[in-house]
Amino acid sequence: MTNFISVQLKKASEVDLAKPLCKFIQQTYPAGEAQAEHCRAADELNKLRKSALGRSLDKHESALETLMRYYDQLCSIEPKFPFSENQICVTFTWKDAFDKGSLFGGSVKLALASLGYEKTCVLFNCGALASQIAAEQNLDNDEGLKAAAKYYQFASGAFQHIKDTVLSALNREPTVDISPDTVGTLSLIMLAQAQEVFFLKATRDKMKDAIIAKLANQAADYYGDAFKQCQYKDTLPKEVFPVLAAKHCLMQANAQYHQSILAKQQKKFGEEIGRLQHASDLVKTVASRYDEYINVKDLSDKISRALTAAKKDNDFIYHDRVPDLKDLEPIGKASLVKSTPVVIPISQKFTDLFEKMVPLSVQQSLSVYNQRKADLVNRSIAQMREATNLANGVLASLNLPAAIEDVSGDSVPQSILQKSKSVIELGGVQTVDQLIKDLPELLQRNREILDESLRLLDEEEATDNDLRAKFKERWQRTPSNELYRPLRAEGVNFNNILNKAVHADGQVKERYQSHRETIALLCKPEPELNAAIPSANPAKTMQGTEVVNVLRSLLANLEEVKKGREQLENDLKSVNFDMTSRFLTALAQDGAINEEAISVTELDRIYGSHTHKVQESLQMQEELLKNIQNAHQEFSKMKQSNNESNLREEVLKNLAVANDNFVELLANLKEGTKFYNELTEILVKFQTKCSDIVFARKTEREELLKDLQQSIAREPSAPSIPSQPAYQTMPAGGSKPVSSTTPTPAPRTMVAQGPPYPTYQGYPGYCQMPMPMGYNPYMYGQYNMPYAPSPMYPNPGQAPYPAPQQPGYPYPQQPYYPQQ
Repeated sequence: MTNFISVQLKKASEVDLAKPLCKFIQQTYPAGEAQAEHCRAADELNKLRKSALGRSLDKHESALETLMRYYDQLCSIEPKFPFSENQICVTFTWKDAFDKGSLFGGSVKLALASLGYEKTCVLFNCGALASQIAAEQNLDNDEGLKAAAKYYQFASGAFQHIKDTVLSALNREPTVDISPDTVGTLSLIMLAQAQEVFFLKATRDKMKDAIIAKLANQAADYYGDAFKQCQYKDTLPKEVFPVLAAKHCLMQANAQYHQSILAKQQKKFGEEIGRLQHASDLVKTVASRYDEYINVKDLSDKISRALTAAKKDNDFIYHDRVPDLKDLEPIGKASLVKSTPVVIPISQKFTDLFEKMVPLSVQQSLSVYNQRKADLVNRSIAQMREATNLANGVLASLNLPAAIEDVSGDSVPQSILQKSKSVIELGGVQTVDQLIKDLPELLQRNREILDESLRLLDEEEATDNDLRAKFKERWQRTPSNELYRPLRAEGVNFNNILNKAVHADGQVKERYQSHRETIALLCKPEPELNAAIPSANPAKTMQGTEVVNVLRSLLANLEEVKKGREQLENDLKSVNFDMTSRFLTALAQDGAINEEAISVTELDRIYGSHTHKVQESLQMQEELLKNIQNAHQEFSKMKQSNNESNLREEVLKNLAVANDNFVELLANLKEGTKFYNELTEILVKFQTKCSDIVFARKTEREELLKDLQQSIAREPSAPSIPSQPAYQTMPAGGSKPVSSTTPTPAPRTMVAQGPPYPTYQGYPGYCQMPMPMGYNPYMYGQYNMPYAPSPMYPNPGQAPYPAPQQPGYPYPQQPYYPQQ
């Protein structure tokens, strides 16, 4: 029974996914059932991670199913949540699967705020656990053989997928266990083992020897390629190398054995003996070198019996010439395995916890669409409001409709009384005074939140710069000044918004002061208001004339236009159309969303009729104002004019203007208060974002400092010890150095050799040369190795001594500083 190689699992540090995801959901989605459902899904995801990574996993399909479901869920949320250092910042920490650590330094680990890193490590564990489950199968029955082949091919596909994607997923140097070279080798090892399982099944099913020989030869090739890939690299556990070398020989021996049976059937008795001899030599090589890893007694006995019988028959009966190995026809190959591609979902029982949440690209498109929609609606409403203010201003300058209502000359016109009543109902100057008094407090609150947010960034950035200056190139993480650029840009934008708001507040206050006295007059009771308006001769003679009737009709039409705008404004605000399905359809069909083209088309379809009505309203007002001004000119010519009447008319005009300014100022101040309150919510979210990223950076900084301390502890405190001077090794009166009384033993297992083919005359790698002393016919030298010689063994036949390692470094080929 041969041993199979299984891969160790990576170990992950605990991470709380629920808190940052719920915070993002609450900031992004409006309060309601959808938000609550997404938060519950985030809690379930956190529980799923704990089940998949927070405990020891059994070597059972159910444990692998949990891992695969977690991997599928990570793939599902990747397009829906913006995982990055400056958005949803979650730091995932994983240990190197093959690093055993050291007494002082601990094991190598890497911490990254990258969902791609988490996916890569989880998929590695899927492949590793699949290899362990496959190795546990009972290969004495069909079910076990089929399951082992399936899991080995799945593991091969998982490792191959990591090889293809790890560098782009991490955007930095990975740990050795998930580096492209390592996982590429693991993928090939798993494929070789799957092929070996098919060989075992073919043997068990007693298939034709020609087929079995091809299957075995293909498995030998896979093992040989895997050995070549990792031969000179210190990335995999040391026990892997002798197993690969032994399996390479054993599969070749099996191929030769079954091909010898085919030769016997074809009455090629010399070929039969030649192949059995080669198989016997291969098995002896494994037995002599790797008996502690692989038990070959059964195969060795079977080959020996066959070889003895074949030689006996040939010597006494057939007398067939035994060909040299180089003259034997190569054995064919038949591959029945392939790496199972990683196709999402890899779990058959996967259910997306965030199925109702739209992808991030759709969310972004919706955000831009809503901004376009708001701009369109606000632009249309602003046009109508500006037109209404213009109309009110023109009417106030003409003293309309008060001029045609003032029939007695000593009472308050009805339109002025209505304006006075409206101002009083809205609170008058007291309301405006209170709103203006509140503005500085609201502004100061927003200033303090913004300043505190930027202070957090400044302090963390200063700390990061100090540590970077101290540790230089060892401080391997994204500089804070680069990471905070988007946040800094947001801060500058918020500061500009506040500055503009301060300027706008000043204009409102200045305008209010210029009209406050007249607005206060409108707030007085009717008798006081009437007393404040100068009396004048009545204009009763003008009542009932054609020009007055025309003015009344035109003013009534203008009032209808203004009322129509109020309804049109409500219609514009009430239009609601969900673009989610439209963007999802575009994403499914094209793989991308052309937001601008889709949004412009849909906005034109939805709002086209409303914007057309807005333009009609503006054109109608323009014509009405022109006619009102012409009619008022005729009215002014006909009306008796004197100083008293002119003074009265001027006061009435001012009261009308004051009313219009009061209404506009009150609206502006309420909008300003609403703006500051909404900005407070936005700035609090901004402060939370800054606080979160600073906290994450602080945690990352502490872990990185800890790793740097461990790394420094592993470094040698002094250069390598110099060689001992010759005179110190000489005896007191002699000239020969004192030799060591204890020789250094050679290691039993040789880990850096090529696959151990026998070297004898007739083998393709044979090269005639003088045999050195102590020659081992199974030892490779630099002249007869099929692969490049190891620098550890430069001379043929020389006893293998381990190469000296770099002093003080337990991991001399570590190309990076681990992060946490």
